Amino acid sequence: MQTANSSPCNRMPLAGAHKLKLGLFGANCSSGRNVTKVPERWSGTWSDNLRLARMADDAGIDFMLPIGRWKGYGGETDYQGATLETITWACGLLQATRRLAVFGTVHAPLFHPIIAAKQMVTADHIGEGRFGLNIVVGWNEDEFEMFGVQQREHALRYEYAQEWIDVIKLIWSDRDSFDFDGQFITLKAVRGHPKPYGGTRPVIMNAGASPVGRAFAVRNCDAFFMQASRVSVEETAQRVAAVKAEAAAHGRDISVFTVGVITCRPTRQEAEAYHHYTVVEQADWSAVDNLLAIRNVRAEEMSAEEFQRQRMHFAHGNSGLPIIGDPDHVAATLIALNRAGLTGIAVSLVNFADELPYLRTEVLPRLERAGLRVPA
Repeated sequence: MQTANSSPCNRMPLAGAHKLKLGLFGANCSSGRNVTKVPERWSGTWSDNLRLARMADDAGIDFMLPIGRWKGYGGETDYQGATLETITWACGLLQATRRLAVFGTVHAPLFHPIIAAKQMVTADHIGEGRFGLNIVVGWNEDEFEMFGVQQREHALRYEYAQEWIDVIKLIWSDRDSFDFDGQFITLKAVRGHPKPYGGTRPVIMNAGASPVGRAFAVRNCDAFFMQASRVSVEETAQRVAAVKAEAAAHGRDISVFTVGVITCRPTRQEAEAYHHYTVVEQADWSAVDNLLAIRNVRAEEMSAEEFQRQRMHFAHGNSGLPIIGDPDHVAATLIALNRAGLTGIAVSLVNFADELPYLRTEVLPRLERAGLRVPA
């Protein structure tokens, strides 16, 4: 029988023979995660997402992870202005694929837990156990204003999220009926059938960056997304070790993932030239500045050098780790990240469908030879 704490360790993307898990991040949004005006930037349309998911499934990619976005960032491109809702997106992609895990990114304060639990179980049955939950507590104020929902003070957001995920896990457990009387959520005679597919619950992940957010993740989640260091692999290894140690203090094991933005071309010179073209020459700087303003990063509050560094940071993949080079360099970077303790990486590309075939042909075989991946 399933319990509220039943382990999803045999589920993708945590299961499988790949020592380094690879995913695609942000394909449900127009422009993906690259704040660029180049005409070949990612469309985010359903037809392109469907085509990409089938390509990823055939290539042996482990998962697709969407961004929970409700409102674009403006600029010349209205960066991420056209988005597909993530649970219904996942349902469609799970039906069209065979092995690929697909996540829904769910804002806990915007989705009632009973409705969310039922939606996710439906997706899980469609995918026969391949659905995963990326829980988001919320930070984007103008999106919450659009819903008429007031954000709580930072720590209280996670206290609410704790009750929300507790309810979700109870609904997914073998409990037939229960009451819930929390500080924020009060429910009577809750029932939820069917249960998740196959007797274990979906994989749960979170990317809380603050100490409170990380503590929430290590208590409740199977996977934690953290930012890899842009300084050194050694610093990334230290960050991974800290997360794992915090989880161990709670008697738990947690997988650690990161996000990256890959620019891979036959030569490093070609990769660097295309990177400069997309994120400097053709960056949507007005959208970048809107991104910074939402995060309260303002030119008048720091040096001109630091502000420009922040602009470049967000122009390239909206804070993902840049991986720029030829196939040897890209593969070597991914191998080093795995050796630093990372379970996997969710990557973004300027155009997912155009660039994935080259990664499949040139980078994945190098990872296979290194013993980190097995052929699709």
